[in-house]
Amino acid sequence: MIVRIALIASAVLIPSLLPAGRAAAQDVPGIEICTVEKTMERRTSCLQSNVDFLHKTITRLLADHQQKLDSATRQIESLKTTIASLQKIVDDLQTTKKKPAEDQTKKAEPPPAKETSPAAKENAR
Repeated sequence: MIVRIALIASAVLIPSLLPAGRAAAQDVPGIEICTVEKTMERRTSCLQSNVDFLHKTITRLLADHQQKLDSATRQIESLKTTIASLQKIVDDLQTTKKKPAEDQTKKAEPPPAKETSPAAKENAR
């Protein structure tokens, strides 16, 4: 039983570990060490490749960051609008809350006493 498991495992794992053939070399863009080049033309070409890579990287990063800044700016403007509308709602609620309170204080106060004329005062006595 253990031998069968070992054979099945080796049949599955070994092909994935061995290369299927010799893979072609790929030129992956990146920074290269140009000091190892012996001829001036190859060194110049290497340096130019590094400059091109850095330029493309900087351009891509600049576009990415500008997109993020634009998105953040739009979000800030949206939040400002939301804050303004919420502030208006709060102000309206405070105004409506003050009106019933003022009405209650007016009702609680007794009406001002009517002034009576001096003749009426004497008749009341």
